[in-house]
Amino acid sequence: MKRLGLFSALFGLTILFLAACQGPDRAEAQDGHGHPHEDHEALEGVTKAVCVIRGTAGNEKVQGVVTFTQEGQKLKVVADLEGLTPGQHGFHIHEWGDLRSADGTSLGGHYNPQGHPHGAPGEAKSHAGDFGNVTAGDDGKAHLELELTDVTLTGKSAILGRGMVVHAGTDDLKSQPTGDAGGRVGVGVIGVAKPE
Repeated sequence: MKRLGLFSALFGLTILFLAACQGPDRAEAQDGHGHPHEDHEALEGVTKAVCVIRGTAGNEKVQGVVTFTQEGQKLKVVADLEGLTPGQHGFHIHEWGDLRSADGTSLGGHYNPQGHPHGAPGEAKSHAGDFGNVTAGDDGKAHLELELTDVTLTGKSAILGRGMVVHAGTDDLKSQPTGDAGGRVGVGVIGVAKPE
């Protein structure tokens, strides 16, 4: 009987030791049913993203939505904006998804993982975030559609979590490093789109 009691005690201690060795990371990696969470892998299969554009301080009328759809090696971009002054406005992906500054400067510079000079979208050596310009009509509305091959939603040149900026002026597609497009009138962060 004493041996059975000793065996039970040792078995219990072994179970406790093994549980402790798993640590908090292991515990947090499981859901309420003991199944591992797969949140860290969830972004790998993302094929749709969205960026809601809002106006910066003094540009409250600016708003819009930009959608991104990954189709194999191509990323399809569709943008609909409003509240802009008539004419062309520089439009880019920026480094950070940080909206803490009222003027949009906390989004950093153009997204440029390859270290290329600024240029037109689709050029062999331009910023990955160079979208060129959107053109607003007299009603302040602008529509743009692009297909890109140098950025993806996830992976090496991922844009999820990065920022988007609509500029006050025209991107001349050559001035370094930003195309001399002026201040930032609209900003947003690229996030995972809710499945339809």
